[in-house]
Amino acid sequence: MQLYAVYTTVTELGDAERIAHMAIERRLAACVQRETIQSVYRWQGNVEHATEVRLLLKTTAAAYPALVAWLHEHHPYALPAIYALPVAAASAAYVQWVEAEVAPPPTVA
Repeated sequence: MQLYAVYTTVTELGDAERIAHMAIERRLAACVQRETIQSVYRWQGNVEHATEVRLLLKTTAAAYPALVAWLHEHHPYALPAIYALPVAAASAAYVQWVEAEVAPPPTVA
């Protein structure tokens, strides 16, 4: 199965924590890492400098469409940067773990 590393940024640590927790809770990602970064970008004609929190969400290709739809719905930015990089290689055990954590839980009969 193909894994994706999905990146996005937010301004507030609270938003980063909320997105990370909810993505894991909803099984849209197996793991979310966050780090504080300094960004320089052009927005509405002005050059901006901002401290942001970059999120790396680890998911499967199958879960990616649902993750992106959910991020667009819950992201605090009007135009969020959300992009995915395919994972070229990962250990079989790690791939199995991501698949298991992103898959819907089994139903009890």
